[in-house]
Amino acid sequence: MSERQSLRARWSDGAETHGLWLSAPSPVTAEAGARLDFAYVCIDMQHGAVAYDHAVPMIQAIEFAGGVPIARVPWNEPGIIGKMLDAGCHGVIVPMVNTRAEAEAVVRAARYAPDGSRSWGPTLVSPRHENYRAWADTTIAVIPMIETREALSNLDDILSVPGIDAIYVGPADLGISLGLGPTGNDGNPIFDDALANIVSGCQRHGVVPGIHASGALAGLRRQQGFRMITIANDLLAMRASLHDEIRQAKESGSGDDSASLY
Repeated sequence: MSERQSLRARWSDGAETHGLWLSAPSPVTAEAGARLDFAYVCIDMQHGAVAYDHAVPMIQAIEFAGGVPIARVPWNEPGIIGKMLDAGCHGVIVPMVNTRAEAEAVVRAARYAPDGSRSWGPTLVSPRHENYRAWADTTIAVIPMIETREALSNLDDILSVPGIDAIYVGPADLGISLGLGPTGNDGNPIFDDALANIVSGCQRHGVVPGIHASGALAGLRRQQGFRMITIANDLLAMRASLHDEIRQAKESGSGDDSASLY
């Protein structure tokens, strides 16, 4: 198994990291995505169709393919955070973190003492690392989500919590919380100012700004200062590709099979 550079190491080098988002419970899809040039592959256990029993083989498939598996957990709850890390995730994205106390709870759940209170028991993951405790302390990325008006009002308090490596903006929930719609908010001063404030806050506190996006939006997000950018989603990519194949089939007039799979 070849292991790619960790997110924390990439961020320490100043790199921009692009990620893949998995909503379907499939280790086959997980492995296929991990073999591409993504810096991380995130298993979505909040809004996706993935349960813990699905996530374990997906993490294994991502690591087998040489990728970096992380997960968005369903909620800020220490049991599931620890369980996903014990299963082998290299980091956790935690939704709806709105206060300093909630951010501190994320760190406690993800870090071993003295920096946190994560319980020892890496049954699944420890055989993959010669010294799992040392690996976890230097590798696991702790990533709270900033996605509400309340979180914006507490931004500096959240970002100043020791042990946070990055934050992750959920643009849909952020837009809704700001009184806008879930999509199409770029260019609206309310939304643009919120993103600018988040990035500047991250820069003040040495935290990596991350955001859910797309390949088409990556350039704009880069210009805005984001360094962790999710650019693809398995189900969205599949639907778009299938739609394009149907369109081409209806429009094609020749028997050209040069693009066939086999």
